[in-house]
Amino acid sequence: MASFLFSRKACIGKATDLCERKMTQTLWRKQKGIRKEAYDCEKYVSGKSMDEVMAEYGLSSVIKLGSNENQYGPYETAYKAMQAEVGKINIYPEKNYIRLKELVGERLGVTGDWVSLGHGAGNVLDSVAKTLLEDGDEVIVPQQSYRLYREISKIMGAKVVEVPLNDAYTIDLEDFKKALTPKTKIVWICNPNNPTGSIIEKESFASFIDAMPEDCWMVLDEAYAEFCDPDLLPDVMKFIKEGKNVIDIHTFSKYYGLAGGRIGYLVASPEFVNWYDTVSEPFNANRIGLAGAVALMENREECKKYGNLMIKDREWLNEELTKLGCRCYPSYANFVFFETPYPAADVAEQLLQKGIIVRPCGGWGYDKHLRVSIGTTEQNKQFLQGIQEVFDAMK
Repeated sequence: MASFLFSRKACIGKATDLCERKMTQTLWRKQKGIRKEAYDCEKYVSGKSMDEVMAEYGLSSVIKLGSNENQYGPYETAYKAMQAEVGKINIYPEKNYIRLKELVGERLGVTGDWVSLGHGAGNVLDSVAKTLLEDGDEVIVPQQSYRLYREISKIMGAKVVEVPLNDAYTIDLEDFKKALTPKTKIVWICNPNNPTGSIIEKESFASFIDAMPEDCWMVLDEAYAEFCDPDLLPDVMKFIKEGKNVIDIHTFSKYYGLAGGRIGYLVASPEFVNWYDTVSEPFNANRIGLAGAVALMENREECKKYGNLMIKDREWLNEELTKLGCRCYPSYANFVFFETPYPAADVAEQLLQKGIIVRPCGGWGYDKHLRVSIGTTEQNKQFLQGIQEVFDAMK
């Protein structure tokens, strides 16, 4: 037992409690058979909910701009389709499951055999990791990006190699190329990146794919791609159709306003899709969410209307925050990443007291940066008024 207990001599002050918790967790894991890989992972901790914020601060309403949700959703087209499916919730969703794959394929110029689904992009990412990774593999992830990449890789026994963003808060594929080894199995890329909203250099994508080891896969998470001019992004389908080891992942949570519907999908070669479907659970998407997604793929007018409005408001918000003394960075997602004149955690706390939820970026190492989701135009105005009041009080 002593071989895995943490030495209490190393515990000083506040670290004592942490060490004791580690010892307790280690003992419990050893006794109950929990995998060591699970012990090495970090649990996802969400921010405070709207109800929690209202209760804590005695508020009657809250604006939630911290989770990159689409405040214009659900769209009427999706809402009606989902309502119609409620009475069929006792039946597996065979029809719309197949139909959504076909619709996605049609938009990309392929058949449904090139597409598979999941309970949101997170579930798709997890199933990809289960399909590809084994003990001893290496993965490369951006250090400041979506944290799920690390955890789903660690749980499969892979070594996680983190590459920091460059000084422009951008993923530089030349830096990633230097991290490639014969053991690299997956390169996880979020494009546009969360939390910075930046995009990779389109021209560097092809050379990076050519530099990857033969059995290495590029997994591109394009959850926010619909908020970006497609001409600025790599033509991922071109590489997939050429037989390159590339997987493209999307979600209906952001642009389509179905975060609660939990529908994500991947596009890859039919051969990979076959193995993915073997690993993932059958009917890994719920009936209600599927109905909404199918309806929106068949009629995207509402999505385009409000998507364009969010893009317009994103640029306007950038301009207004700059006027307030913030340093804003180009964003190609449905949020703005910016540096404040004051500690971000303090600013976020003051905004919470006003009923405005944003995301401080200290967890990524950016102690003076905030990420604010694009809400409705009215919500964006309320946020700007709130942060101006916070800045005035902190002077």
